[in-house]
Order: sequence, then C-alpha cells, then structure tokens
Amino acid sequence: MGLAMAAFAIEDMIIKTIAETMPTGQVLILFGLGGMAIFGAMARAQGAALWHPGFCTRPLIWRAVAEVSGRLFFTLAIVLAPLSLASAILQATPLVVTAGAVVFFGARVGWRRWLAIGIGFAGVLMILRPGMSGFEATSLLAVAGMLGFAGRDLATRAAPKTMSNAQLGIFGFAMLTVAGIIALSWTGGAVWPTAAQGMALGAAIAVGVLAYMALTGAMRLGDIAVVAPFRYSRLVFAMALGIVIFGEQPDLMTLLGSLVVVGSGIFTLIRSRKAE
Repeated sequence: MGLAMAAFAIEDMIIKTIAETMPTGQVLILFGLGGMAIFGAMARAQGAALWHPGFCTRPLIWRAVAEVSGRLFFTLAIVLAPLSLASAILQATPLVVTAGAVVFFGARVGWRRWLAIGIGFAGVLMILRPGMSGFEATSLLAVAGMLGFAGRDLATRAAPKTMSNAQLGIFGFAMLTVAGIIALSWTGGAVWPTAAQGMALGAAIAVGVLAYMALTGAMRLGDIAVVAPFRYSRLVFAMALGIVIFGEQPDLMTLLGSLVVVGSGIFTLIRSRKAE
C-alpha cells in the first residue's frame, strides 16, 4: 500500500509537470490510452476478453460517470492548485465513502464514526478556509474530484465479481481518455509531444500502472485493517514532492487540517473493522 501511494503521488507530480507545456486534456487522453494498452495486453495474456458485459451494467455506468468527473476535476486541481493542497483534500474520500455506504447500501454507522466524519469534514474546511484570506478557488476542483472518486469507490463495490483486475483497469483508463476528450474539446490547443514529453508520459503511465497493481495486491493479499490506513501515506509523499519539486510551502492551517482529516479517516477505518 505504501508503494501504491508513493507511485500515485509521483504520477500526480509528473502529470502536473507535463501539463505546464501540454493541454491537460491531451495529457489525460495520452495517459488513458497508454494505460488501456498495458492493461489490455495483461488481459489478453491472462486469457480474458478485452470487453466484459459488465461494462454496460448500471453500477459500471455510474462508476464511469464518477470516474470521469473525479479524474477530470482532480487532474485540473493538481495542475492549477498546489499538489499538497489537492492531495490533502483527497484524503477525505474514505469519509465520504463511509457516509455514502449508509445512503446507498444501508450500512450501519455508529455515533462515533458519524462524529469522526463530521470532524473530518471540519478538517477539510480548515484546509479550504472559505471566505478567509487564504482561500484558493482552485481548491474546489479538488473537492469535486474527491467526490467523484468517492462515487467511483461506492460503485466499484457493486461491480460484477466476474470482472478481472485487468478488465477493471481497461475500464478505468478508458474513462481517463473520456475525461481528457471533454477537457480538450473545451480548451483546444493540442500539440505534438516532444521527445521529452513522450518520455515523461511513458514514465507516468508506467508509474500509474504500478500504483494500480500495488494497490490491488495490498487489498487482496493483506489484512485490510492493517493496510487500509496506509492509504494516507499518499499525503506525506505528495507534500514532500510539492515542497521539493514545486517549492510549495503548506501553511500551518493546511497542515493542521490535514492531520484532522487523516486522524478522522484512520479512526473511521478502525471503528469499521471493529463493527465487522
């Protein structure tokens, strides 16, 4: 899980760097096509079909909508806002998933977890600071992306069990391409990638696939109660990269808000395992 979170943070850093000289939509399109090609090759090597009937089921359609919105808005967030800020807001995803499980799946959540969810959302407000001098409008893109990812995670729970990880990978990267088409149709300005941009995109694709495979391995092979809290290590990697690569300087309120969100999320995960 630690490897997966480090790889996701590096992926975000590379995409943010490429988007400085290439339209964000084009970056998403090329990234999505590259990931589809790799997972497609993996599916064929495993003897699985590239197309699964489950792609047309209601849960996967909702997952597609959530994946597109999550990828589009969060990518715009890491491009336009500080990487550390966007990543801090992203850590609230498990809290939204827990609340959404109550609404959509009838999950039972005790008062302690509801209190933790409320405190976690207060931490997000500490990071956002609406109406205050430190407020950045671009941070709302990270909120929209976080909500999209939460919807994706909820829809994934209802995905057909017969779908392989490679097929889900194809589907996920295909939605990246769709998100890129939407963004590029709005902004235009596509360019022919230079050799340096092509190498950076190749690195981002390789790291992205590694992140997905490591995440899947952690969730399938490890004790969920042990590995799940390590999702929050992504924030540590993202903040380190933001400071070293982009010269970001997260202020005290952002750091405190991040601690509140992470602490609430870990508490919620621990309580959910005890409830099981």
